[in-house]
Amino acid sequence: MKMKKNMKIVLGVLAGNAILALAVAAFVVPHGIIMGGATGIGLAVTHYVPLNLSVVIFIVNAILFVLGACMLGRKFALTTIISTFVYPVFLEIARKIPGVDSLTDNILLATVYGGLLLGLGIGLVVRQGASTGGTDILALVLNKFLHGPVAVFMYIVDFTVLGAQIFFSDSEQVLYGVLALMLMTMVMNRVVLFGQTQIQLFIISEKHEEIRQRILKDMNVGATMVHIETGYGKEQQKGVLCVIPHRKLYAVNDTVSRIDDKAFTTITQIKEVKGRGFTMERVSYHGEDR
Repeated sequence: MKMKKNMKIVLGVLAGNAILALAVAAFVVPHGIIMGGATGIGLAVTHYVPLNLSVVIFIVNAILFVLGACMLGRKFALTTIISTFVYPVFLEIARKIPGVDSLTDNILLATVYGGLLLGLGIGLVVRQGASTGGTDILALVLNKFLHGPVAVFMYIVDFTVLGAQIFFSDSEQVLYGVLALMLMTMVMNRVVLFGQTQIQLFIISEKHEEIRQRILKDMNVGATMVHIETGYGKEQQKGVLCVIPHRKLYAVNDTVSRIDDKAFTTITQIKEVKGRGFTMERVSYHGEDR
């Protein structure tokens, strides 16, 4: 079981780096779109020094990896080592694919697809609990010593790298680079949370017992009873709290409305749920594992 889990993590990290390399080779480099991270440093260096981009990125990643391993420990090193050394190799392979640098001559289209694929690739890596390495390591080191938010340090580092490329980029390339970074961040967050967002319902009704029974038996949804006190009449009552996948929202809502059309229901989207019934096997209403 542990080997299967480790294999899934490795495959996820490899897939993420492959997509990341393809995005850079097909859309970022051919159109001169500026970007952050180790790739951005590589783009800045190769503009002034005639070196192979993949080699420069490999050297930058290796230096930052050693820094991270020394400052952040062995556990960090193990979750970062694959991306650190595999990404430059994938990038070199991707750049040799025939026609990869001529998929489009529209820089806006390249920015949109580049940002989407960059977000997808990085999101897949982060979703496995691993790191893409590169300048993320600088942000984590700064966080360790300055105790500020990691996200803030990541933005500072990325925009510093972007700033280093402004000197040889025109205004449109800079604007497209910022757009790509924004798209990448939005897509990455979506990928990391994909399949984990759920809907939380809190139902207040005088017919709470009937609603509880129907939700448990007919809808196969877990429920928690919450003791509450009404604000106006100060009457003791119970509320039904349940967390459901999006696809069950209409059915649960309809069931509640049929039982009590005056029921007070709040509906909230939550980012992640852990525990029995979601990340662990659930127990059915009759006590049998499902």
